[in-house]
Amino acid sequence: MLQPTRKRDRVAVERAAADAVLDEALVCQVGIVVDGRPHVLPTLHARVGDLLCAHSSVAARIAAAAHPSPLPVCVTVSVLDGLVYARSWFNHSVNYRSVVIHGDAHLITDPDEKTRLLAAFVNRFGAGRADASRPPTAKELAATAVLAVDLAADSTDIAVKRRAGGPVDDPADLDIGYWAGVVPVRVTAGPPESAVDLPVPANLAPTFG
Repeated sequence: MLQPTRKRDRVAVERAAADAVLDEALVCQVGIVVDGRPHVLPTLHARVGDLLCAHSSVAARIAAAAHPSPLPVCVTVSVLDGLVYARSWFNHSVNYRSVVIHGDAHLITDPDEKTRLLAAFVNRFGAGRADASRPPTAKELAATAVLAVDLAADSTDIAVKRRAGGPVDDPADLDIGYWAGVVPVRVTAGPPESAVDLPVPANLAPTFG
């Protein structure tokens, strides 16, 4: 795994810690270099076993850059757990869990494998959602790109960092009278809003947060 150079006490080395963040977060950022310039693209992702998959269009820059050779990428995913209020400006912080992945992204070209991975994307909206919606047509499948990074590959590096707990104030600030503490932050789903006049399915339950 990658070894961050700062705040080493916040580093988690377990692969399970990385998987937990990847599975909870809904959006990732994929960084690539095109013509000598960095590009960072927010997109949806899904982890299927050892594969971290990113969703794109075949017309997007990232898909073009990944053909025909594997594309070196840096993928970042983070979950914000809380705002940490300290007595001083300097010691304000956030509670978080984050993953940084350096690896080679491969375009998935086999239609059956692409369909299987896209089902995993749809099921991130809720368990069984792929079975409760129409699968892609051949035209839609051809227009969609799926890039996959093998998390278990020797060429893949993964760094996991996290912060939890309250503020770390300087001893001299403890009695200066300003409030300190943590405001938790959570991603929660609101009530479903149906398209047209469709009733809300009883089993509709987003699986994030």
